[in-house]
Amino acid sequence: MLKVKVTTVGNSMGILLPKEALNKMKASKGDTLYLVEGPEGYTLTPYKQDFEEQMEAAEDVMKRYKNTLRALAK
Repeated sequence: MLKVKVTTVGNSMGILLPKEALNKMKASKGDTLYLVEGPEGYTLTPYKQDFEEQMEAAEDVMKRYKNTLRALAK
């Protein structure tokens, strides 16, 4: 668990993220991060909320049409 403090940034409020957290998220200056609300609270992520749903749908299609996709790849 990393501890961060809320600070003033201009006329707004913000937090400073440690380099190790940004490295794990593969995020850098100028990147967009998403604050996603869940049952346990909020999660900060570099991925859009629907990205996981899209990946699950793609994996389902790949499983169902494995032979067709293999034939198309030849």
